[in-house]
Amino acid sequence: MIRTGFYGGSFNPIHNGHIALAQQFLDDMNLDEVWFVVSPQNPFKRNANDLMADKERLEIVRAAIAYEPRFYATDYELHLPTPSYTWRTLQSLAVDEPQRSFVLLIGADNWVAFSKWDHHADILANYDIAIFPRRGYDIDASTLPPNVTLLNTPFYDISSTDIRQRIAEGLPIGALVPATVEQMVMEKYGNDRREPANG
Repeated sequence: MIRTGFYGGSFNPIHNGHIALAQQFLDDMNLDEVWFVVSPQNPFKRNANDLMADKERLEIVRAAIAYEPRFYATDYELHLPTPSYTWRTLQSLAVDEPQRSFVLLIGADNWVAFSKWDHHADILANYDIAIFPRRGYDIDASTLPPNVTLLNTPFYDISSTDIRQRIAEGLPIGALVPATVEQMVMEKYGNDRREPANG
């Protein structure tokens, strides 16, 4: 079996924190590869109106991780019904990718709310899970189930929201995103003119 990390997210846009976290996920969980699963819609953020088009986000992720052959950007979830629930995606992958065993990466904030996830008990019963720390969410590793691991990663204090705000204000983002995609992110998010939520 190919041990594959499942790293789902909107990546709106991808940044250095995402990539550093994926590298530690790869190393600490003894993975063969990490899939960046670009999500079309977070069920907990249904009212978000600042999401870049799926194709554009996927293009930036692919360019950002091209240097690492064990990283793979996939549009798999973009072809599934929305809103996208992780259990549905994992069930579909079990059929389409039987040669892979998937390990799920989630943030501490998501672990705290895990009981609200669709089929959370089924996910826990069938998949290994890695949790990465987030500020304000204390996780006691000694209380976790045997198949759940708390990664010993630093806090990556970079957010896609901040990057979008900096672009809107004409501020530099070079320290926040890979150099290979800095210009692409600036152009796509700088030129993007979404309609406001109230029209």
